[in-house]
Amino acid sequence: MKMSDRTPVLTKKDLRRCALRSWINVNLFNYETQLGGAVAFAEAKALRKIYPDDDDYQKAMMNQFKYYNTMPYFHGLLLGAGLAMEDKDGLEALDAVQSLKVGLMGPLAGVGDSLGWILLPTIFGSIAGYMGTKGNPIGLIIWCTLYVVFYIWRLSWWNYGYKLGASFISAIGNKLNAFTECASILGLFVVGAMIPSVVTMTTGLKFKYGDVSMNIQTDILDAILPCMLPLALTVVVYKLLKKGVKLTYIILGLLVIGCIGAATGLLA
Repeated sequence: MKMSDRTPVLTKKDLRRCALRSWINVNLFNYETQLGGAVAFAEAKALRKIYPDDDDYQKAMMNQFKYYNTMPYFHGLLLGAGLAMEDKDGLEALDAVQSLKVGLMGPLAGVGDSLGWILLPTIFGSIAGYMGTKGNPIGLIIWCTLYVVFYIWRLSWWNYGYKLGASFISAIGNKLNAFTECASILGLFVVGAMIPSVVTMTTGLKFKYGDVSMNIQTDILDAILPCMLPLALTVVVYKLLKKGVKLTYIILGLLVIGCIGAATGLLA
């Protein structure tokens, strides 16, 4: 019997096990294969079920150990498709699986990074943080809910990718770059709009000359450009990050400036 004539053996339970095992991905990261070892660990049980022969299993596992790196929250979509191809065609699908991973892990990383690391955490984290500063416990619920959604995604992507199988490329492969660009643009708008509500910086200085007394913040700065100081602070922090200054140093610097400003009245 040809490998392509074989009957698929994987079940939803097998795919769910792969998803759960993939949570260890960061712990297996290395600079030679990136997440290759994590992929091999996640799929080990499923591949053993596909390849009961030891030699075939070894070849399939070594194929998974090759270089691989993409956004872990969404990579089940790609890896599930690869498992479907191997479940159907066996060793004959190894080259196609590797080509699938190499060709789409970059675009998928672009989409995943935009959504999982930037867009969604920024939006919901800012809302949750703002509500937290107001003493509203719903902020904590929102933040925890976000990661519950991520958890469910990681479980469901494997099933969805497996159902797509070899049609994964034609189904969504050519749409990933466009989706990445749209998500990036939306993220820029959201982050820019949140600066006035999330970043707070005001000065308590007043200008006095004779009988004239003006509050520099409300009478001058806000009249020229509302939220000028929060915008300036955001730009400075951004420039420092671009220059490679460590985030820890920036946070400590802001704490020192805040304490000095509050003690001297420079900052309100």
